[in-house]
Amino acid sequence: MVDIAKQHDSAVTATDNPRTGALRTTADPARISDHGPAPLDALATSPRAANTARYLLAGIRIALGFIFMWAFLDKVFGLGFATASAKSWLNGGNPTQGFLGSAKGPFSGFFHAIAGTGAANVLFMGGLLAIGTALILGIGMRLAAAGGALLTVMMWAAVLPPTTNPFMDDHLIYAAILIVLALLGAGNTLGLGRAWAAIPLVQRTGWLK
Repeated sequence: MVDIAKQHDSAVTATDNPRTGALRTTADPARISDHGPAPLDALATSPRAANTARYLLAGIRIALGFIFMWAFLDKVFGLGFATASAKSWLNGGNPTQGFLGSAKGPFSGFFHAIAGTGAANVLFMGGLLAIGTALILGIGMRLAAAGGALLTVMMWAAVLPPTTNPFMDDHLIYAAILIVLALLGAGNTLGLGRAWAAIPLVQRTGWLK
């Protein structure tokens, strides 16, 4: 796990205070401006802030996992939010036909060609389920980040250009956040990331972490 409480290029050092158990910090004055330390330096000197950040990242991870999982459940069972019951996958509905069939922009030909196909449906629904499960449990974060980023970028490419911006929309933000969560080891807090990483197969194949 990347320790978000430690910045390798920081000039701040810490030692244990044996009497209080607190951390005593020393900072190089040359690294501090007239307005105080930079935000990352301040985080490095505050264990409480680092701990809060870890739980915040875990909350973001679980929230994103719920978004993917809910999309899967809604399309399978037709829960009446984005998918009506009559159009659910179980009732013969087509999970990819509507969105990909209405794709626009430079890649519309590709998306129209695969819209509604069995392979597209299985890959899309399987991806939603796998990514949602991995994020909620905090396991396989590298795979979840890679798969989630690929899926959201493809969804972004299917709606180019976005209706409210020349190129940026929430799909790209989701992709970036997923990668950050994996890099910062967000599965280790409120998740099974450490237990998952201890599995021998996962240890032998780093890309499964």
